[in-house]
Amino acid sequence: MKVVTSREFNQDVSAAKRVARGEPVFVTDRGRPTHVLMSIDQFRRLTGERESIIDLLALPPGAPDAALSPPERW
Repeated sequence: MKVVTSREFNQDVSAAKRVARGEPVFVTDRGRPTHVLMSIDQFRRLTGERESIIDLLALPPGAPDAALSPPERW
């Protein structure tokens, strides 16, 4: 778990995004955690969310195929 101040985050968002690919990044304001930055894959695992047809349609041409599962409720 990486912790950065809001100032550090604002000065180098790209670095925080790179770290967030592998682990959550906690952003603090006056020493207190206020936000968490994580990859979309981590978020989806955490919430149980799956890719939607909209996500798949937004993929650029030539992107690897993704499996689309039917919704849990019909």
